[in-house]
Amino acid sequence: MTTTPPDILMIITDQQRCDTIRALGASHMDTPNIDRLVDQGVTFDECHVTAPSCVPSRASLFTGYYPHTNGVIANGQPWSRTWVSDLQAAGYHTVNIGKMHTVPYDAKAGFDERYIVENKDRYMEGRWFFDEWDKALMSHGLRKQQREDYRKRDDYRDRLGAFTWDLEPKLQSDNFIGETVKWWLETKPIEKPLFMVVGFPGPHPPYDPTPEMAEKYMARDVPLPDMDETELAGLAPPWKEKRDHDVKVDHDSVAWKLDPTREELHRMRAYYYANVEMIDRQVGAILDTLERARGNMENTIVVFTSDHGDCLGDHGLSQKWAPYDEVTRVPLIVSAPGRFEGGRHVREMVQFFDLGPTILEWAGVMPDPSYEAISLNPALEGQPFAGREHVFCEQGGDVNMTGARFFTMVRSETHKLVHFQGQTYGQLFDLVADPGEKQDLWDDPSAREVKQHLLNVMLNWHVDSTLATRNARRLIVSPPDAVALQ
Repeated sequence: MTTTPPDILMIITDQQRCDTIRALGASHMDTPNIDRLVDQGVTFDECHVTAPSCVPSRASLFTGYYPHTNGVIANGQPWSRTWVSDLQAAGYHTVNIGKMHTVPYDAKAGFDERYIVENKDRYMEGRWFFDEWDKALMSHGLRKQQREDYRKRDDYRDRLGAFTWDLEPKLQSDNFIGETVKWWLETKPIEKPLFMVVGFPGPHPPYDPTPEMAEKYMARDVPLPDMDETELAGLAPPWKEKRDHDVKVDHDSVAWKLDPTREELHRMRAYYYANVEMIDRQVGAILDTLERARGNMENTIVVFTSDHGDCLGDHGLSQKWAPYDEVTRVPLIVSAPGRFEGGRHVREMVQFFDLGPTILEWAGVMPDPSYEAISLNPALEGQPFAGREHVFCEQGGDVNMTGARFFTMVRSETHKLVHFQGQTYGQLFDLVADPGEKQDLWDDPSAREVKQHLLNVMLNWHVDSTLATRNARRLIVSPPDAVALQ
């Protein structure tokens, strides 16, 4: 193995579920290029995010701290200091193309170059930003398909966020990202080792495949949610409120329904899956271009992952925020055939932000000892690896989650508990007997012992976190008022 620092390509999709990759069991999908990464790489089957929404999940990843430590607990809160600057200091040329979701959007965040593309449907107050995709559309006399236009459709409330991309295919956001990455690789002869983060905006809604890709998946039988009335009646109050809220407020061009038809659900999921295959095609083109342009694949590490998943109607819910496994469990694949034995699966639980110290070690950088993230390199190198006995996920209230001020999830291999700040209710699931998380055992006397055990685990985790990070030399750049619970 060479001692030259490796090139590192990190591909992050937005809101991609684990059950969307054919090589990982999704027979309804065509994902040959991501499948190639699975076949040649190491797949972490139980990777869980530390926050179930974009900004806190990404801030946690790029800082090495849990949301309650770095202060970024909800979307829209400022963050920009990252460990990417440590790679920069170690001699790497650092590039971001696509979505990072820093706040502000154009923060340097340790990158030498940024080509910023943000949400497909950016509509929230105070968040307008004219990004590279906007500029490309403008140069064609166009603007992105977005909520103001979708709302004019007679069938807007029936689409559940699913709309075909009817402008030029190359201008669809994920295609645009892929083309921009290829352009960069073909035209930038950087002599330094390369760290590149490619942030695809999809399959985050609006679910907007090109017409031929939409047609392909509309013709398929795809998995649909089982919206069980007993489960819906027993949902925790914040998720009942979220269902009602999402009907009244159309987030990300998704106007939700309490009782969508099977046809509407099929279209929503078919378009979502079509978006994933579009990303897969761009992944293949990027990998081919990387091999041709850099000529360094024997010393290149490729990471494929996502910042969180999407309920897509499971549990009667739209999008994210609720910490069911459909949201918290994400794909994580690391492919470097010359460095790590491929075709392997790691079954132990890990967290999304554990990528941070892992990547730093690849570059020969010592991770900050105060990081709450752990290195995955022992598992990648085939050494003994215990993983995590418990994984955690937390979220503060924001405009999309109005029914809870703050929640914390703790999950073991067999059980999951969700604690809502200041409330006597919560959620508790036996993941062995009830892997679909449909039967809430919070008030079940027979589950009292495991409930108390997980509450104790959560308490000790917070105490340990406070002690371990009290002397952290750097956390994040959020001003004090940005970390207040909303």
